[in-house]
Amino acid sequence: MLSIRRSFFAYLDEMSLITVLLPYSYFHGESTAFLLKGEKHPINLVIESKEKMQHFVKYKCRLNEKIQIGQKYEVEDGNKGITDLQIGAVIRTPSFDEEFYYDGPLGVDYSSNQRIFYLWAPTAQQVKLVLQSPDLSNKERTIVEMERQEKGVWKTIYEDEVEGYFYSYLVLINLEWKEAIDPYAVAVSVNGETGVIVDLNKTRRQKPVLPALDHAVDSVIYEAHIRDLTIHPDSGIQQKGKYLGVTELNTETNKKKPSGLSYIKDLGVTHIEFLPVHDFEEIDELEVLKKYNWGYNPSHYNVPEGSYSTDPIDPYVRINELKEMIYTVQEQGIRVILDVVYNHVYKKEDSSFEKIVPGYFFRYDKYGMPSNGTGVGNDIASERSMVRRYIVDSVRFWIEEYQIDGLRFDLMGILDCQTMKEVRAICDNVDKSILIIGEGWDLATPINHDEKAIIANQQLLPRIGQFNDQFRDKLKGSTFDIYDRGYALGNKQYKDEIPELLAGSIGTYKDKGMFFEPGQSVNYVESHDNHTLWDKIDICFSNESAEEKIRRHRLATSLVLLSQGIPFLHSGQEFFRTKYGVENSYQSPDEINQLDWNRKDQYLNNVEYIKGLILLRKRNKAFRLQSVEDIQRHVTINQQSNDIIQYLLHDLQGFKDEWETILVLINVNDSAEEAYCSEEGWNIIVEDGVVYQDEYPSVHGDRIMMNPISITILAK
Repeated sequence: MLSIRRSFFAYLDEMSLITVLLPYSYFHGESTAFLLKGEKHPINLVIESKEKMQHFVKYKCRLNEKIQIGQKYEVEDGNKGITDLQIGAVIRTPSFDEEFYYDGPLGVDYSSNQRIFYLWAPTAQQVKLVLQSPDLSNKERTIVEMERQEKGVWKTIYEDEVEGYFYSYLVLINLEWKEAIDPYAVAVSVNGETGVIVDLNKTRRQKPVLPALDHAVDSVIYEAHIRDLTIHPDSGIQQKGKYLGVTELNTETNKKKPSGLSYIKDLGVTHIEFLPVHDFEEIDELEVLKKYNWGYNPSHYNVPEGSYSTDPIDPYVRINELKEMIYTVQEQGIRVILDVVYNHVYKKEDSSFEKIVPGYFFRYDKYGMPSNGTGVGNDIASERSMVRRYIVDSVRFWIEEYQIDGLRFDLMGILDCQTMKEVRAICDNVDKSILIIGEGWDLATPINHDEKAIIANQQLLPRIGQFNDQFRDKLKGSTFDIYDRGYALGNKQYKDEIPELLAGSIGTYKDKGMFFEPGQSVNYVESHDNHTLWDKIDICFSNESAEEKIRRHRLATSLVLLSQGIPFLHSGQEFFRTKYGVENSYQSPDEINQLDWNRKDQYLNNVEYIKGLILLRKRNKAFRLQSVEDIQRHVTINQQSNDIIQYLLHDLQGFKDEWETILVLINVNDSAEEAYCSEEGWNIIVEDGVVYQDEYPSVHGDRIMMNPISITILAK
């Protein structure tokens, strides 16, 4: 990087507007004229305004001729001083987007006879490709000049074989050289220090045939972190903390019970959602166990994380091992969702985006400061055409190259609706069953409210699911107040809200629903974020017995699986996962985050119960109705005077389910209560933590006694 001293500053802030800042220490900030000098004739700038600021005088000057962004220009003031014209706020204008939108190839086009390199860097004055042999004893770097094409794209064709070579780009912008990794890189060296050229054709494999998934509501999602899932000493897994650890089948706990992937298959879920597997920061890939991280620190979006690989030095190994993991999960009949973090980067200043096209990929507030809706110092500007294109390209890459079955968008509310609609369209072009879900929180980022991909704008986001925070908070209690209790924890002030939540939050029991179709509601009471449900219950009910805590937990989790919409379970939730009271465990050690497989064996009865509810949901479409009309036609929810909720699924003959009528009875009282069935002839299919599979007890008469804090399901 060059050290540049400037007496004053000039910025291109619009295509025809230059802002000049003259410090008071420089001729008292005074100038009567400004001249723009480039390769052609000088251009007189028209001073439109002059404003005295705290440290300088600000001049706004109008251009009457079009200039070529990417060429070198200088501004001369009336005192004959000269400074370079820097790229300023112009980069964030619609006219810049329109002029430089590019839809051609980007990244490395690798073929057997030549390698073509493309980089979008419209504000750069020069770009050079840097190549280095993978032979670490050879430190020599080859520098190749690149040629500027239309739309600000730089290109070079390299004839020699460079498979396995390290590569990067040198980019000259505003008289400063910076070295950056290709944002479109698909492989990197250890710890993501540089890009690596690979032939992905060598890693391709055929995707297994998966069971049909007719609709999003047929999904049961199980969220897992690769390291958490495999690292426990008693997991029975050999490759602990690795992609390949997930692929190990028929592993067992100390008590010879299933663990790992075979256990998840037996549980019956349809999807595993893995926390981020794209390359992320804060884990040394050569000393993996020194630190822990969830993975929400993205660095290279199209590259597998190296800390989960058995050999992070070899870029092919991490690619092949991630593909092996995805393939093996799919072979078990389970779909794979990847958690993606397109809303921010780890550090803006260090990112390839900022080095290659500074100021473009991130949002800025009205004062010119980076916006911070994400809480980590930067927000991705998805509304800009080439940022949107990057996100869509990346999604397409993961779907086509890694053959995934869904994406979970972290902090999706930072992104804009148009980007998410294009993501949905890309997925549909490949497979309409691909699931898209996200966190639609309304965050303080500077785009219009009606553009944000948030819950309030769900009418603009068909077939995109949102995490239902109302379901979470009204059943469990506030995520942000540990002592606040929801309905499932005995707080009856929410009892009138529960029918709407059970019915998919689509407006059946309210004037206006959160969602426009049940497939938009992702129902959950626990995820990797915040306290586990068990820990919240343990803190709120510290004086209760373990049995009472189990009842509360079981009731809340049951409602996740029985409600209309998409059920979402946190791994280990079925055996009362604990993080020992740690609320935000993103950097906590393995002892806090790991799945305790011994705990699974300890609570095997509850595991069997949750497994039974998943099977019940799969066998009965009544719990996964696909439309608002079906829910309104087949769901009736009432409350008895003793606060028992009756969730009736009726007139089900056309679905060819196991049962034509199903009645779910919910008792959150601390006392046993009599529930009215309104008629006779019922079979008991679920009662007090037991799911009956074939021989069903009968209800005698039109009422049944329910245990405290329990769910009973009747059918006929």
